[in-house]
Amino acid sequence: MLATPLNVLLLRALAEGTSRQTDLRRAAGMPAQTTLRAHLRKLVESGALVKQRHDDFPGALELELTGAGRDLLGVMATLEAWLAAAPDGRLALGDPPAKAAIKALAEGWSSTILRALAAKPLSLTELDRVISSLNYPTLERRLGAMRLVGQIEARPGGGRGRPYAVTAWLRQGVAPIAAATYWEHRHRVGAAPPFGRLDAEAAFLLSVPLLQLPGKLSGSCRLAVEISNGRKHTMAGVVVDAKAGRVVSCTTRLQGHPDAWTSGSPAAWLAALIDADPGALELGGDTSLARAVLDGLHRALFAFDAESARPPGQPAEPT
Repeated sequence: MLATPLNVLLLRALAEGTSRQTDLRRAAGMPAQTTLRAHLRKLVESGALVKQRHDDFPGALELELTGAGRDLLGVMATLEAWLAAAPDGRLALGDPPAKAAIKALAEGWSSTILRALAAKPLSLTELDRVISSLNYPTLERRLGAMRLVGQIEARPGGGRGRPYAVTAWLRQGVAPIAAATYWEHRHRVGAAPPFGRLDAEAAFLLSVPLLQLPGKLSGSCRLAVEISNGRKHTMAGVVVDAKAGRVVSCTTRLQGHPDAWTSGSPAAWLAALIDADPGALELGGDTSLARAVLDGLHRALFAFDAESARPPGQPAEPT
């Protein structure tokens, strides 16, 4: 939705208050009437906008943001902060380069390419072996799009072809993905795609290497999301091992007895990461370590300095 420049212009215009369609058309740069109506209809269907007819002007319709629409402005703000940190310079939401970056991120996530690359660098041939839902040309095209916008980079090959690794900027792309997911599950109940095991693993594997912990903090912490699929309930996530404030490993194997643990529903995790509100999560063991990890994830994803175009520190390689 936010990769479409016209949608961005319409939402920005309505952030100032209610507006008639003719005024919205001017604010959006005079698109064709049919194009404007189609985009407004989709925004109304998404729940972001509502049409109102005023009694004093029976023929005039006005549009305004709903509560969901105002929350969508928050998603836009998170997306803008991420685009501002692009490796080759700030990208402006609504411009063609930003559209390409958003589409590459969304398609990389939905196709599980990001889940595969979050674990370790992989070549195109290796990705083709582990992702059966996409054919080789489609994989090649999506990798090319991600590389072009600076989300992945080629690493020296070791006889297995050219491996591709995620960049620090791509890791911070978890922030707009999380914000959009939170919006969908709050305002598109029943229509949003389910949050599954691969989503949880990808989010943690990408974001945990950005963690910065207090200098002397050491120990292991399990981060688990409760995944519900009908009557079946499973846990998905990672175990993080830190030494002297530095993440030394991050694995999806949840077995064992970590020093600390945190678990909860996808909604509880999203609230903790986005709003720094861990109240709905269950913490156990060394709770000071668990809270430090939660606080570090929030700061790495939602409190980084966009002006510097880089998160602090050098991300560690997950295992």
